[in-house]
Amino acid sequence: MHAKAQTESAIARWLTSSSRASEVAAWQDGRPAILRTGGPYDAVRMPLSLIHAAAGSNAPDVVAGVLAEMLDGPVICDPGRWYYALVPPGTCETWRSAEAVVRGPGAWLGIPRPDRTTPTSVATYWAVPAAEVRKLCSAEAVAELLRVGRTRLVGGAP
Repeated sequence: MHAKAQTESAIARWLTSSSRASEVAAWQDGRPAILRTGGPYDAVRMPLSLIHAAAGSNAPDVVAGVLAEMLDGPVICDPGRWYYALVPPGTCETWRSAEAVVRGPGAWLGIPRPDRTTPTSVATYWAVPAAEVRKLCSAEAVAELLRVGRTRLVGGAP
């Protein structure tokens, strides 16, 4: 197994570490697996409108570039609905932004296979793929991104 395959395998194990194998079976059919949050990561559910406003675009490649630069961690896109930034466990306990909700212990999230990185208009994919095990977005960076999006959405400068 070469380095890329080993890394993808390690990331897949990490992403699914809080769930049972049966919950990951959806990956075999190309669907996202419905996995628990609150174990290896929490997830901030971010409104599409705020992310597109922060990025100044709704083009997937532009948005992905902005997310990668500003958040420096894995982000899932649920097209037409939400973006989800994976953040450190426990973020749900300290989150103070009214712009988004954090899914922590007891919540579930549709997680695409690690190799689902091609933007589509209907299927969940990684806008910013997980690059390494335990590398997450900082909650502070996510809150700042949302603040910038809100400011731009209401017509102000960020």
